[in-house]
Amino acid sequence: MKRTPLTHHGAERLRAEVAHLKKVVRPEIIAAIAEARAHGDLKENAEYHAAREQQGFTEGRIQQLESALSGAQVIDITKLNPGGKVVFGATVTLYDVDNETEITYQVVGDLEADIKAFRIAITSPIARAMIGKQAGDEIVVNAPAGELAYEILSVEYL
Repeated sequence: MKRTPLTHHGAERLRAEVAHLKKVVRPEIIAAIAEARAHGDLKENAEYHAAREQQGFTEGRIQQLESALSGAQVIDITKLNPGGKVVFGATVTLYDVDNETEITYQVVGDLEADIKAFRIAITSPIARAMIGKQAGDEIVVNAPAGELAYEILSVEYL
């Protein structure tokens, strides 16, 4: 079985989400179901059906997260010594040659990837282009919009 890589911080975020779902969301849904049942006829009770649907989504998410965490390989990137190279967990600042802008990404596992938080999956094209490179190297990413050129400005292990 292939173990999914997770950063230490990513595993903590997922554990916190599971705890929130179990301790806050699940009791809220149970209360909503009980209240909707009190209103009588369940066949035509939209509140009841909505609460049951939300319960299904929540229980599915809890199972998904618990399964992912049980099969995860948590990697503490502060204990690695990659010698300045981009590896899993590294925080990389790039200079976009075409747009003349800087952007910083952390290379993480698929489960914790969140582009809004600038965490990109190790399986993404930009992360694959960066792996093994170091500050000062230039990379070219084949994207749907064409080739994108970047220079790696810094590599950190936070």
